[in-house]
Amino acid sequence: MRRLRWQCRRGVKELDALLCAYLDNQYAASGVTDQRLFSELLALEDDLLIAYFLADSLPEHQELKQLVKKIRSSFMG
Repeated sequence: MRRLRWQCRRGVKELDALLCAYLDNQYAASGVTDQRLFSELLALEDDLLIAYFLADSLPEHQELKQLVKKIRSSFMG
């Protein structure tokens, strides 16, 4: 968990808040697949994460797309 928390810190306040909120509130209860996908998501470059969470872009990979939508909706209401 400490490694994941460190990876959630990206230096962009809004992105940090979004990723840390998911880690704190949903990660432990999510399934193995979503946990694996979250680790894959954290391995992406910051510019992609910014596009996925702070702009209107989505990943092409269907499972990652669903996780991004889930994180967005849980954080933004």
